[in-house]
Amino acid sequence: MDLLSQVSASMRADRPRWAHLTGHAAWACRFPQVPGAAFHFVLGGTASLTVPGGERTTLGAGSVALVPAGLSHRLAGGPTPAGDGAGAEEALSPELFDATPGAFRIGAPGGPDGGQEPAAVLLSGYFPLDRSQCHPLLDDLPPVLHLPARPAQEAPLRGVLDLLRHEQDTPGMGSDAATGVLLDTLFLYVLRSWYREHGADTGWGPALNDPAISKVLCAMHNSPGLPWTVESLGSLAGLSRSAFARRFTDLVGSPPLAHLTRVRMVTAAQRLRQSDTTLSVIAQQAGYASEFAFSAAFKRAMGTAPSTYRRGAAAYAA
Repeated sequence: MDLLSQVSASMRADRPRWAHLTGHAAWACRFPQVPGAAFHFVLGGTASLTVPGGERTTLGAGSVALVPAGLSHRLAGGPTPAGDGAGAEEALSPELFDATPGAFRIGAPGGPDGGQEPAAVLLSGYFPLDRSQCHPLLDDLPPVLHLPARPAQEAPLRGVLDLLRHEQDTPGMGSDAATGVLLDTLFLYVLRSWYREHGADTGWGPALNDPAISKVLCAMHNSPGLPWTVESLGSLAGLSRSAFARRFTDLVGSPPLAHLTRVRMVTAAQRLRQSDTTLSVIAQQAGYASEFAFSAAFKRAMGTAPSTYRRGAAAYAA
C-alpha cells in the first residue's frame, strides 16, 4: 500500500457524513466544528468560506474546499459586497450531518416574486477522523485547501466531481451508497492533487515527491514490524547512512527511527481498535520482542497503556 493510502486508512474513523445545502438571497451560516475534515463542493452559484483568523476564500461553481482540522467556519453568499451575507448567521448543528443525508435551506427565498431559485448549492459535510492517529501529513496542511474548477484540473478529480454532481442532480437507486464511496475517493484525490501542486513547499510535500524518501516511507508504513535500521533504510533509498539520515530528517521533520516508532504505534493503535488480536501478537507485528517492551513504548507515545486504550476505543465505538 502506498503512503497516502496507508495514512488515510489509519486515520479514517467512519463513513463520510454529508448534507445538501442551499443558500437563498443574502445568506450566511456557521458550519460547526466537526471531528474530522470538513468539505464543501459547490454544485452551483458562489459562496465564501472564512475560518477564524483566516482570509476569505471565494468558492465558485465546480470548486471544492477541504478544512483539514475540522474548524468551525463561516459560509456566506448572495447579492452583497464580497458575499458577506446580509442576514443573520444561522448555526448548523453537527447532528445535521450525522443523520440520513438530507437537504437544508439557509436564508429566505429572494427576488421580488419570492422565487425559490437558490444563490448557491453545496454538497457539504465531513470525513470522520481519529485525531489521536492523525499523521503529520495532515498537520502540515493549511487551514483551507481550495481546488478551484479550471481546465487544468486533474482528470481523475474532475471525473469524481462530475459523478458526485450527477448523483445529486439525478439521484437514483443506490445514490446514497454511491455518494459515500465517491466522497471517500474525493478525500484522497484532493490530498493527492494538493501535494502534487505544492510539492516544492516545506513539509510533507517534498517528502512525498522525493522518489528515494517516498520509497522508504512506503516500506516503513507497509512493514513497520521489520527490524529496520538507518543503514538498511538508507540502502533501500540508495544513499549512504549519513546522507539518508540527513535527507530524511530534513524532509520529514524527524529522524528515521523516530518516525518508524510513530508508524509502529499508529499501526498498533489501529489494530487495538479494530481487532481482538492479543497484545503479544500486536507487539510482534510492531517489531517488539516482548509485550512488556511494546506496552512501555506504547504508553510513552500514546499516554496510556494498550489495554486501557483498547477498552476506551471499544466504549467510544459502543
